[in-house]
Amino acid sequence: MTKQLIIAEKPSVAQDIARALGGFTRQGDYFESDDFVLSSAVGHLLELAVPEEFEVKRGKWSFTHLPMIPPHFALNPIEKSAERLRLLTKLIKRKDVTGLINACDAGREGELIFTYVAQHAGTAKPIQRLWLQSMTAQSIRDGFLNLRTANEMSGLREAAMCRAESDWLIGINGTRAMTAFNSKSGGFHLTTVGRVQTPTLAIMVEREERIRAFKSRDYWEVEATFGVSAGEYGGRWFDENFKKPEDDEHATAPRIWDKARADAIRTKCAGKPGKVEEESKPSTQLSPLLFDLTSLQREANGRFGFSARTTLQLAQALYEKHKVLTYPRTDARCLPEDYVATVPGILGALPDAYVAFSTQILKRGWVKPNKRIFNNAKISDHFAIIPTGTEPKSLSEAEYKIYDLVTKRFLAVFFPAAEYQLTTRITRVENEAFKTEGKVLVAPGWLTIYGKEAAIEGEEATGSLVPVQAGEGSTTEEIHVKASVTKPPARYNEATLLSAMEGAGKLVDDEELRAAMGGRGLGTPATRAQIIENLIAETYVLREGRELIPTAKAFSLIVLLRGLGISELASAELTGEWEYKLAQLEKGEITRAAFMSHIEAMTREIVERAKTYDSDTIPGDFGILTAPCPKCGGLIRENYKKFQCSDCEYSLWKIVAGRQFEPHEIETLLTVGKVGPLLGFRNKMGRAFNAEIRLNDDKLPEFDFGQPREGEAAEAPDFSAQTSLGACLKCGGGVFEHGTTYVCEKAVGPEKSCDFRSGKVILQQPIEPEQMQKLLSTGKTELLRNFVSSRTHRKFSAMLAWDAKAGKVGFEFEPRAPKAPKAGAAEKKTVAAEKAPAAEKPAKASAAKKPAAKKPAAAKTTRAKKATA
Repeated sequence: MTKQLIIAEKPSVAQDIARALGGFTRQGDYFESDDFVLSSAVGHLLELAVPEEFEVKRGKWSFTHLPMIPPHFALNPIEKSAERLRLLTKLIKRKDVTGLINACDAGREGELIFTYVAQHAGTAKPIQRLWLQSMTAQSIRDGFLNLRTANEMSGLREAAMCRAESDWLIGINGTRAMTAFNSKSGGFHLTTVGRVQTPTLAIMVEREERIRAFKSRDYWEVEATFGVSAGEYGGRWFDENFKKPEDDEHATAPRIWDKARADAIRTKCAGKPGKVEEESKPSTQLSPLLFDLTSLQREANGRFGFSARTTLQLAQALYEKHKVLTYPRTDARCLPEDYVATVPGILGALPDAYVAFSTQILKRGWVKPNKRIFNNAKISDHFAIIPTGTEPKSLSEAEYKIYDLVTKRFLAVFFPAAEYQLTTRITRVENEAFKTEGKVLVAPGWLTIYGKEAAIEGEEATGSLVPVQAGEGSTTEEIHVKASVTKPPARYNEATLLSAMEGAGKLVDDEELRAAMGGRGLGTPATRAQIIENLIAETYVLREGRELIPTAKAFSLIVLLRGLGISELASAELTGEWEYKLAQLEKGEITRAAFMSHIEAMTREIVERAKTYDSDTIPGDFGILTAPCPKCGGLIRENYKKFQCSDCEYSLWKIVAGRQFEPHEIETLLTVGKVGPLLGFRNKMGRAFNAEIRLNDDKLPEFDFGQPREGEAAEAPDFSAQTSLGACLKCGGGVFEHGTTYVCEKAVGPEKSCDFRSGKVILQQPIEPEQMQKLLSTGKTELLRNFVSSRTHRKFSAMLAWDAKAGKVGFEFEPRAPKAPKAGAAEKKTVAAEKAPAAEKPAKASAAKKPAAKKPAAAKTTRAKKATA
């Protein structure tokens, strides 16, 4: 008896197919029936590689071996899934299997996974394609009645292979060319580039350039308090004729750029009566859409500080291990239209904590066809992330947080809109207008599900205004001018960077390319988290607290690409161009050969440009230092890699210990002989440290940690120009600022008798002199809120406190409120800290208590016994 082999992309899909078709028995990692053999991949099983005879070892990357364009590609098994590949190959080669059915996900990547497996197995057996957008049993059965032919999928298949091969060619050749360029002067300076990775980095660098170039501007706002018979209300002056200028992003109607004008308005209106106009109108707010992976990652980062990678791992565990969420690697925020009949069953199976809401949805018939929720046109490979209805058991605290986010969002989307009453009041005083707004929640609708968290993706109600009687005027009780300054753009965090990657198509100028990118953006929901992690691993980006900060290496790469004239590698335009051509390829409008010829030409151009330039000739926005050369007095010019004297051989490297010097820092160093302490150096282990830089006898920079140079006797520093911050907690001597530390006067010099020392910056938290004074006088600082864990990279708050028993400065945390009232105050804990500039570790949370499956509850955390600074 002959059979067809069905290959799905994931084991869970294979199980769904087995249930829908029926008649299968399990045989280890595959199923078998009278008509079919059924198994699955576990994602990608093979990856592109250069055939061994053409490959060059990593340490020997040079322009001699570039460009690397092999005549054909090899497929290498991915080690962790090699066993599954062997199984599929064996099943494909079974004599009773006469044909294959590709049941991988309906999209380019699903097509690629199957194509590579079939190619690796060397099969010539006929292939059919199962195309599913919904995983209901009926949809699966219908799909098998309407299988597509291999010829129908040829365009998609060729586009998938071209995308993979072009990513490889550009990524490998770009990386090797930039590495070869940066290694010309010696060493091996790995410089990775990629079609998605590098444009993402460019977005961050451009934001950081705007932050660095930002010049704050002063502005003023006039605020008043008005009195009426029912009480008082506040109002803010605004320009009724305001029109947003195209060239000033900071201009708004209430902002006044001239203090004299603001003062004049205050003087003009002070104590004067006002006329009141009021308009009130209803407003509604729909619930947020269902989650796709990117929106889930954004929400989890904003609420819990989870990295995109962590959120993906948690969602994947909830899908694979616990079976409580649907497939998470999706870019869709809708469900298939035939899921209208499936949703009530899911609602009815949710845990007790959600029953009140699910029951209300079912009783009121709120599950019905609605294109905002059920829409086939807005689904590609997978639909939105929703609960499966399987009862959650033994979830960790973090897993429960993600499950709860998804389940509440799923419930909320069926609830009616929240209803508000919006009131806008204009108070006119001496022909000057003051605006007051009130927002009152009339019917909570979907906000009922969130309770105190009701501001999930909207605004909290601002409250009602004191009433004004018809025709009643107001009195101006108080009026004052509030001074402010404009702020630079915020740095990216993972939530905002994910949004920028998702919306990168909007940055593309060409209309056709922008349309081709559509909703794709940079990367896919499944790859964006890994792109961010790769940028961090390659030290292009630092994760400081929740902020993502591009490093000197990042700036150097973008300057290099701009200078070489291959800025398309750092632009979303390249992705747009590829998507446009791949769409043409899918439709048969261009050939695979034509597309790959274009990619090969681009590859050769990248390599040729890198070969042409020398590091000193890379163009960029470089200047001349005001400080003269310390050797000959000549002009010092900045170039791509150095600050170089024009008249002699004297030069200074721009990047030292992972940190790039700013021109003004080098000017200070050359003028004064030292600069700092400077923040952000990194040792070979990746640990951050701070240091002063001083010029040695050869006028070259070296780190100064307050220690004598080799061969020098330790001299006592001169503290005569300083006032002591207080008495040393160990010996009673005076404590002074010294380099990167606060130090006891008896802890330095040739006759030191004390070892008290504490860093000026601890875990990225500056310790101001006032806080050290407080520590010395009272035994502890105030609560400081911006420590950043070197282990988890998360911010935490603590006081620095003196631990007399340990003889060290350590952390003291605020006591947690007990769950149940207990006699006496909670005991405070003090933990030892190492001397700065060593990195500090905040207290760790213990393993969370797992919430009960039927009644989720907030999990507990406890402080660790020890934390070192």
